[in-house]
Amino acid sequence: MTDQDLRKQAHDLDVTVWVGKKGVSAVVDELDDQLKDRDLVKVKFHRSAQAGTDVDELAADLAERVSADLIETRGHTAVLHR
Repeated sequence: MTDQDLRKQAHDLDVTVWVGKKGVSAVVDELDDQLKDRDLVKVKFHRSAQAGTDVDELAADLAERVSADLIETRGHTAVLHR
């Protein structure tokens, strides 16, 4: 499946993982569990989670920690696929 197809599927998904002030490490296990159950997961990064970094960096770090592909980031939201 191409990234474009995955983006189309992700469009109607609801956010199921929120990254807050505790950072990326606090949601790694939850995200890993969700990726085992479904192909795509939408993640929302609250401003308190950013702490001087941008969403692209945080999303790439999170994707690497759960061995997933980062499909896209848009605003404060990222879509991951495994």
